[in-house]
Amino acid sequence: MVMARARHILVTTEEKCNELKTQIEGGSDFGELARQHSQCPSGRSGGDLGEFGPGMMVPEFDRVVFSAEVGTVQGPVKTQFGYHLLEVTKRG
Repeated sequence: MVMARARHILVTTEEKCNELKTQIEGGSDFGELARQHSQCPSGRSGGDLGEFGPGMMVPEFDRVVFSAEVGTVQGPVKTQFGYHLLEVTKRG
């Protein structure tokens, strides 16, 4: 089974998600922004979700995590929890 490792930032609005993505694209540190802004407990660890396989996360995550290029920030991705920025850090 293909496994992936990813990190994310969860916020309540698409606008905030886009604002954070712009900051990351401008050179801000993903992990630091996750610690400051993410509403997920994973924010404390820089947004790291650990390693997981297909079907272990919500379908919206799976679509991105198992298709996006490793190391690129994707989003906003809307789920029932809010809006996410996702970065696949490893897949294989």
